[in-house]
Amino acid sequence: MIDQGKQNVLGVEVSAVDYDSAVDKVMSAARDGRPLAVTALAVHGVMTGVQDKAHGARLNSFDLVTPDGQPVRWALNLLHHAQLADRVYGPDLTLKVLAASAEEGLPVYLYGSTQETLERLAAKLHERFPALKIAGMEPSKFRPAAEGEPEEIAARIKASGARVVMVGLGCPRQEVFVYAMKHLVDAPMLAVGAAFDYHAGGLKNPPAWMQRYALEWLWRLGLEPKRLWRRYILLNPNYLARLGAQKARLWRAAPPAPATEPLKTFAV
Repeated sequence: MIDQGKQNVLGVEVSAVDYDSAVDKVMSAARDGRPLAVTALAVHGVMTGVQDKAHGARLNSFDLVTPDGQPVRWALNLLHHAQLADRVYGPDLTLKVLAASAEEGLPVYLYGSTQETLERLAAKLHERFPALKIAGMEPSKFRPAAEGEPEEIAARIKASGARVVMVGLGCPRQEVFVYAMKHLVDAPMLAVGAAFDYHAGGLKNPPAWMQRYALEWLWRLGLEPKRLWRRYILLNPNYLARLGAQKARLWRAAPPAPATEPLKTFAV
């Protein structure tokens, strides 16, 4: 297992880990019944923290931030000599954690997306992992939380007996949700991005060669150009320019201190 701790990538603390280490951390917390805030960040996720310092501080409070995208893995290798041979891709990490949960008999809770997607996802997961126990499923409300609602959501998760919580709300809403909820839920919470849609069959994964050469963004841009063009056409060059400046020590990229303040409102 590779675990070199958190390293500064453009001011966001990213964990230099491999799949084995990431899964081990999640499952250890699941067995112990303790909170663990986890997310997998690609370029877009890192840049949300760069452009919004308050969000960057929230990201830096996470226990585990895996290099979801190849350019984030490259940054760890370039800046910190991490020598990571592969990224830790959110959808794949999701499957590995679900496989381990099924093997150990630890129930999981699925939060986010739509009811239709969750039902398709549950059916696909049961086909793939017959022993998997899905303790509960809850779609997103697509609105800000009402007063007392976070506590109600946490109570439903606790009552279900879930030991692992998967959150699929999209970046950055899911990271905000996990940050806001982690002190209410005694279980690892994983912000898994588009994993629900991928594994439910709603989105197609790009070919392996595109993933290997960091061209997944081009695949997704082709599928959803109107929604994603700003994310990729504007953010990718910005990321590369900042990465070069950090490597050349023209920019300190000082990480904001981990956030500790509770959020009064956030999307559920």
